[in-house]
Amino acid sequence: MSEPGTHEACGVVGAAAVKNVSTELYQSLRILQHRGQESAGIAVWQNGVRTAKGMGLVHHVIPTRELEELQGHVGIGHVRYSTAGGSTMENCQPIVVASNYGDIALGHNGEITNADRLRAELQKKGWAFITTSDSEIIVRLLANEISAHGEPIRAIRETMRIIEGAYSLTILIGNRVFAVRDPHAIRPLCVGEIDGGYLAASESVVFDTLGAEFLRDLEPGEILELTPGGLQSTRTPAPAHPAHCMFEWVYFARPDSAIDGQLVYDVRKRLGEILAREQPAAADIIVPIPDSGRSHALGFCEVSGLPYTEGLMKNRYIERTFIMPHQAERESSVMLKLNPVKSVLRGKRVVLIDDSIVRGTTMKQIVQIVRGAGAKEVHVRIGSPPIRSPCYLGIDMKTRQQFAASGKTVEEICRMITADSLGYLSIEGLVEAIGLPGVDLCLGCLTGEYPVPIEGEKIRFQRRLEAYAEASPAAGLEASELPAAAKPGSK
Repeated sequence: MSEPGTHEACGVVGAAAVKNVSTELYQSLRILQHRGQESAGIAVWQNGVRTAKGMGLVHHVIPTRELEELQGHVGIGHVRYSTAGGSTMENCQPIVVASNYGDIALGHNGEITNADRLRAELQKKGWAFITTSDSEIIVRLLANEISAHGEPIRAIRETMRIIEGAYSLTILIGNRVFAVRDPHAIRPLCVGEIDGGYLAASESVVFDTLGAEFLRDLEPGEILELTPGGLQSTRTPAPAHPAHCMFEWVYFARPDSAIDGQLVYDVRKRLGEILAREQPAAADIIVPIPDSGRSHALGFCEVSGLPYTEGLMKNRYIERTFIMPHQAERESSVMLKLNPVKSVLRGKRVVLIDDSIVRGTTMKQIVQIVRGAGAKEVHVRIGSPPIRSPCYLGIDMKTRQQFAASGKTVEEICRMITADSLGYLSIEGLVEAIGLPGVDLCLGCLTGEYPVPIEGEKIRFQRRLEAYAEASPAAGLEASELPAAAKPGSK
């Protein structure tokens, strides 16, 4: 993604095997490093929970000597950048708390939408919090439920009844490890079989790289216990339609991952193909903005017939700008990250392909880099629709004012980024490329309608719910089709 200004919440992994799992956890986090570069950590059960975590990249935070000291048959891991809670050491995960059942460690990918209300209510009751992370709220609620019920699965179920929002979790409760996906399945989580045990991870590429067997994605609302001898599944109530985050396919996930049955590379290539049909450009060459624009550009190339050209070279030693914690860092890193190939661009009409535009400031820098290299014209094509609404479910873009598309026409955005033309993919084209029904996707940042209750925002299916209430059942969704949060009597 050329235009940062947002963040995505983390990668998680959990493992149970007949042998030590710390090496598999470490390698999994290295594979998931693209999902978070601020901090990393591992927790294993070794007569109590032992952790190694800190600020920085996985191989910096967990050196070989420290990894060798982590010996356990069950464990979890986490890579993070901050969405709720600052980029500080105390917010590093896994977060560990004590309970009467034993130590509990938790890794969280997502964002809890009722976290502020829960924190305020719990503080009034005398609860103290060490971190500013919404993940601590989950783990402390879980510890409280275990104290009340004494059984981990029931405690997880009860915690899921309290929290709202997006969460894919890996949890270590004593010497038992669990993977949990929220009822809307907003963030990805899948499970595979490794030699002598099982592994849960945010993306299937972990299993490919480690030589493990991918088994399946977790179902919405599923609690899955991993043991060396098998998997124990518990289902919790879930709406008829999930709400998978469309941005996982557009940008966040690795192209070689499969998420909820759809290979990310294939989706991105289809995005480019449809974009070329919807937004053709009179030009000489297609130039992807690396790396996220490459698959889109290949699809655009196949349909348009224009030659695909590597006109921008990427410095591999600069982190993903999209998930850097500060806007100033992201903008200054663009010049360090990308360098034009002047002989390729000089005198050409160029189509720049990228996956999305958020603020527009970085895209403007890239357009000017290409112009400065001698391009005759610069046409920008974007493999997703305009982002107009905040995300409350794991992407740190919380105000409409920060978006390039907020209150602007496409022509106005085009002038802002100094391009000769600008074309976005349609929502219909996005849904077609992903290959899942639109009702099974979270499109909140595009449409302003969300799968969970957000104060001051619309819930998806709300118009049809109103029609259902005012007319006949045939005029809207049946009650079984409504997400739990949209049913009468809920918040």
